[in-house]
Amino acid sequence: MALPLSGLALVLYPILAKTPARGVGLDPPHPIVTVLFGVALGLLVTLTSVGAGAIGVSVLAALYPHLPAKRIVGSDIAHAVPLTLVGGLGHLGLGHVDLALLGVLLIGSIPGILLGARLAGVAPDWILRPVLGIMLCYAAWVLFNK
Repeated sequence: MALPLSGLALVLYPILAKTPARGVGLDPPHPIVTVLFGVALGLLVTLTSVGAGAIGVSVLAALYPHLPAKRIVGSDIAHAVPLTLVGGLGHLGLGHVDLALLGVLLIGSIPGILLGARLAGVAPDWILRPVLGIMLCYAAWVLFNK
């Protein structure tokens, strides 16, 4: 349920809250809530591998609704890198990593990351938010039908 709700929240929250994304510095800081969210996200990612992108983007969008989508996505990705690195090293140390599968995933993912970062830098917020929402809902649909 987290994926479709995250997708809908990402698109609908600015509309329902009447707070269109306009720029940086308009939101009051939420450091305690953001830290607690980080703790929960760290647990979810390490235990399930779900969370950093799916839940992270929607919670950050709710906490900081005035930030443009590309700033939310960029912050979430920059946070996900060390988060997943530490979690991944833990699983690697426990012998839970298929290195052949990891290599194949990286071969496809690295060019995708470079292309996605370039596209996110030029895509307007009114396009990026619905695309993110649709992708999260699609991911939920795929998981529910497996």
